[in-house]
Amino acid sequence: MGARRRESGYTVLARELRTQILQGRYADGRRLPTEAELAERYRVSRQTVRRAFQDLVAEGMVYRVPGRGTFATPRRERGYLRQFGSIDDLMGLSADTRMQIIAPLRRRVDVNAAGRLRLPDDVVHVVVFRRLHEGTPFCVTTVALPPGVARSLASVPELTAPGATSDQTIIGLLDARLKAPIAEAEQSITVALADDETAEHLGCDPGHPLLKIDRLYLDTTGAPVELAVSHFLPELHSYRTNLRRSIT
Repeated sequence: MGARRRESGYTVLARELRTQILQGRYADGRRLPTEAELAERYRVSRQTVRRAFQDLVAEGMVYRVPGRGTFATPRRERGYLRQFGSIDDLMGLSADTRMQIIAPLRRRVDVNAAGRLRLPDDVVHVVVFRRLHEGTPFCVTTVALPPGVARSLASVPELTAPGATSDQTIIGLLDARLKAPIAEAEQSITVALADDETAEHLGCDPGHPLLKIDRLYLDTTGAPVELAVSHFLPELHSYRTNLRRSIT
């Protein structure tokens, strides 16, 4: 399987199993392979498999029955809990959510976004969309792109019409088109109150508390390629990360 650099084997395995569950490979109530089967399939130790299962149990993605095995949690009982520990996890949003365009990709003058993207002038390209899980909106995102980066998405039909839907993510679309792939994201998480427009798109009351997540994506050269500002309904979205201690 080949664990990614700076990632443990169980994290990579947990991501793989999580994606398979979200994509429906293990229907509700279906048993996952045993620890021994997964260890052989992915060429890892059984301890690695056991730790991956522990993470998935903690997320509510699977449950374990002593003497019987590990089973996918029925979707109706999972809610929407997603663990983000890497750029790949963010790209994995396409596994079980859809993007619906509110404002298509357009040129705009935005001094703040241009400054964050380290542009020589104030022109950026902006697209606004909401993300839905099983038809329910839980997030509204505004993405600002440098003009050169935006040109790579000009031919993507899902970004050009209001109401258009897609299972894509912007970073996923970019990663397939950029000369240098996306490598990292600088992130901040705060609380914000829903304005009238955001409240309408999320189906909540104006002034409703929202989880605001701001991400600046950088490619492997360190150049900013996307600024994404998202507002999540906290009752429909849980944000979870693992913090690991570096021991040398």
